[in-house]
Amino acid sequence: MSRSARRIPTVNLSHYRSGMPQERARFVQVFGDAIKEFGFVTVEGHGIEDGLIRRTYSDVEKFFQLPEDVKSRYAVPERPGQRGFMAFGQEHAKNRKVGDLKEFWHVGRELDAGHPYLADYGANVWPKEVPSFREHTLNLYRELDGAATVMLQALAEYFELPRTTFSDMTVDGNSVLRVIHYPPLKERFIPGAVRAAEHEDINFITLLCEGTSGGLELLTRDGEWLPVDTLRGQIVVDSGDMLSRVTNNVIPATTHRVVNPPSPAEDTVRYSMPFFVHPYSDCSLKPLPSMETPDNPARHPPITADAFLKQRLRELGFLK
Repeated sequence: MSRSARRIPTVNLSHYRSGMPQERARFVQVFGDAIKEFGFVTVEGHGIEDGLIRRTYSDVEKFFQLPEDVKSRYAVPERPGQRGFMAFGQEHAKNRKVGDLKEFWHVGRELDAGHPYLADYGANVWPKEVPSFREHTLNLYRELDGAATVMLQALAEYFELPRTTFSDMTVDGNSVLRVIHYPPLKERFIPGAVRAAEHEDINFITLLCEGTSGGLELLTRDGEWLPVDTLRGQIVVDSGDMLSRVTNNVIPATTHRVVNPPSPAEDTVRYSMPFFVHPYSDCSLKPLPSMETPDNPARHPPITADAFLKQRLRELGFLK
């Protein structure tokens, strides 16, 4: 099949949430097959209000249009790359020295003052210049968190595991909503850099609301770069390193990237909003017993989600 003809599968989450038994079964099968083969799947019928996504994008645009000195006030040096603002070019992919052509903001889980994970996760910060930023991003966070829980339950059914096997690992997890600004290249460019160099996500799964322009590509198992176009009302879901470890590499952590605009005519601003679903801090990423077989023995030593996250943040240049 040609590159242009190949597409990642599309499923409708409402079929799993409230469909007939055959619709639920088909969702589980197609969703699981897609994650297992591509590490990517497109989800429709996810139940997240389009207006909420639009309002959040509007706030994101307002924030990133602020002067650099104003944005930099919201950097969180004690938690670089985990909460608040991260300046342009500061993040680089693993094993790369050149920064990506983007800046972003992280919204994390809101926890009560006495919560045992608050010291690990840290508190959110909020830009006073955009008063509705907090409300809209937190509402979107909660909606995406709920959708992710349902998807992880469907994935457990696919592997004939207890339904909450994966979702239990993400209760009070260190999940993050990242809102990203990719400026036009003609405005800001680093020689040798791309918008997002090829990488694998750190976390369990990522839910990506439709971006404001294209550029996302995934690397298939046969080494082919495949464009991933998300239409309005769709969410792209991909699997990360943590889920790959727990499933003993049965599910891949798929390499993907955001390429630079191919022509000056397409050199426009791009915004995107990935939601990174993380387990709770002391969750063990040891492969599940059912995923270990004589043909596929344990491929990863045990490690907690927090220790693995910190290891990867060091590789990305956030932690020393």
